[in-house]
Amino acid sequence: MERLQKVLAHDGVASRRQSEKLIMSGRVKVNGTVVTELGTKVGVHDQIMVDGVQVTSETPTYVLLYKPRGVISTANDEKGRKTVVDLVADVSQRIYPVGRLDYDTSGLLLLTNDGELANRLTHPKYEVEKTYVARVKGIPSNDAMRKLRQGITVDGETYAPAKSKVLSHDDKRKTAIIEVIIHEGKNHQVKKMLEAVGYPVEKLKREQYGFLTLKGLNAGEARNLKPEEVKELKRLTGLLS
Repeated sequence: MERLQKVLAHDGVASRRQSEKLIMSGRVKVNGTVVTELGTKVGVHDQIMVDGVQVTSETPTYVLLYKPRGVISTANDEKGRKTVVDLVADVSQRIYPVGRLDYDTSGLLLLTNDGELANRLTHPKYEVEKTYVARVKGIPSNDAMRKLRQGITVDGETYAPAKSKVLSHDDKRKTAIIEVIIHEGKNHQVKKMLEAVGYPVEKLKREQYGFLTLKGLNAGEARNLKPEEVKELKRLTGLLS
């Protein structure tokens, strides 16, 4: 027997947290009965339905996408805008993004139907590093970079120390290229941190997620993760020893 939200996540319905919201909002039925209690356990012979659609187990699928700017990091969008799932329409399994990249941010995004792995990858406890490269207005001072490395608080939100360095700068245009490495994934985190130290972001790209890179991909392209890459992600998050 497994907890209902864990089964929903494992079967690719949504992430663990999103599955909990589905349950609490009364959108999940088990054997014809609406279930709203998160502690509910189900077995292999129980019939589970979400919004009237029966949940079936799917083959675990792991996709690495080079997200372009102007695409929504969600499975569907009420406004009809293009989503990251639209870019991997040839994948037969129902997958969803692990975390998010802003609409105007490009770079590496993982999509999967493995809810347990997705939950751990987005949890700061496991400290999976994410590397961003930003073009900012102004040329950062040593003091500003030191603040990023020490961790800062913005509007009551505390951000953990970030590894950061200036890669290059353009004195004429008064802009700089900065690398920022974080292990959290808070909303608009890199943008807020850089703006807080006085250097607003003009352009942002996620270059790396853990050991994974965008090598060999152009914007809008995707590839399946190799079995050894999936195993390494599971090792990083404690799912494999």
